[in-house]
Amino acid sequence: MSYVLAVVTAFTSSDIKEVHLKERERAITAAVDAAEITRRRFMKELDISKITIETEEIPQKEGGTRMVSTIEITLTRR
Repeated sequence: MSYVLAVVTAFTSSDIKEVHLKERERAITAAVDAAEITRRRFMKELDISKITIETEEIPQKEGGTRMVSTIEITLTRR
């Protein structure tokens, strides 16, 4: 719910028309849940205008890299 509060605050405290939620790995579900709860319960005038899925290469302390899945959800106010 802290993500939901952050999104609602971003839209209501200023004249912002668009908010981007970006999460990695296990937190992807938190971004999806935050977008849907915000859109369905609190701000029905929001649309999901874009969803981007990617894989990022993250350097590791031991050397080498690790591939990490990400999602970016763009919410737009009508």
